[in-house]
Amino acid sequence: MSYREALSHHMPTNHFHSTFEVYYLMSGTREFFIKDRTFVVKEGDVIIISPNILHRTTNTELPKHERFIVNIHESCMGSCDQSNRGIFQPLFEQEYMILRCSLQERILIEALSNNIIQEIQDKMQGFEMYAQTLVQQLLIICCRHIKQNRIQSLEFPSPMHERISEVVRYINNHYMNDLSLNLLADKFYVSPYYLSRFFKEATGFTFIEYLNSVRIKEAKKLLEQSTMKVNFIYKKVGFRSITHFGRVFKSVTGYAPLHYRKRK
Repeated sequence: MSYREALSHHMPTNHFHSTFEVYYLMSGTREFFIKDRTFVVKEGDVIIISPNILHRTTNTELPKHERFIVNIHESCMGSCDQSNRGIFQPLFEQEYMILRCSLQERILIEALSNNIIQEIQDKMQGFEMYAQTLVQQLLIICCRHIKQNRIQSLEFPSPMHERISEVVRYINNHYMNDLSLNLLADKFYVSPYYLSRFFKEATGFTFIEYLNSVRIKEAKKLLEQSTMKVNFIYKKVGFRSITHFGRVFKSVTGYAPLHYRKRK
């Protein structure tokens, strides 16, 4: 679990993980890229992101903000217990969701967030279990909100963001092919300079950072869920060279591909 008061702060370049992430913006405004589009997130908003979904805050130039972030594994949510599965079911039905909470919900979430922070800082006996129960309470509030309110369809911050979203969706669907900045620029009738500049502005990633992140995310799935050899995996996810694949995989995950498989 983590909490940070941040000024001009970026999330790590390659940001996806095997846990659910709850992001509560306590103050300020942020632009947030998730999977294939950018959203404007306002004070009091809660974002819940499912495992292995690429996401990142994009706008370092915006003023100071305060946020609370907690990552929780599915096994810690009580969801393995069938009697609790229905409570958290809304979290498994979408890849991500942005909640515009009422004042009453914000008061409850703020109190729970502060209590979690205090538990983590004090580290008294049983603090991990206690903090986990507080996180479960926070998620229950969010699930009740989802069931009682239709999730709002948020507008793109600008036409440029909508345009880049089309490019991102194309990459997500064709990452296994031979892709380049020039190829995509031709396909979407823009200059390579425009695409490079605004891709970074809209997503927080450079083109190659994003493409590599998508490919490594898919490689991780194959290493975890199949017995396919690395000699085939690197080609299947779009890398030309096994050496380059191994180098990029380690830079993203911290492990060589075979070590990652054994570890899992």
